[in-house]
Amino acid sequence: MERSPIRDIEIKHILKAALTDDIHSREVYMKGIDHSYYYEGI
Repeated sequence: MERSPIRDIEIKHILKAALTDDIHSREVYMKGIDHSYYYEGI
């Protein structure tokens, strides 16, 4: 993140690997909710 304003290719590569086209999947949706709770410490 610190280097992305200077050279954004690295952050683009990381984000592209993390994105999915499977936006209508309940499993992907629920996994996102679970990760959100994990990061918030709930």
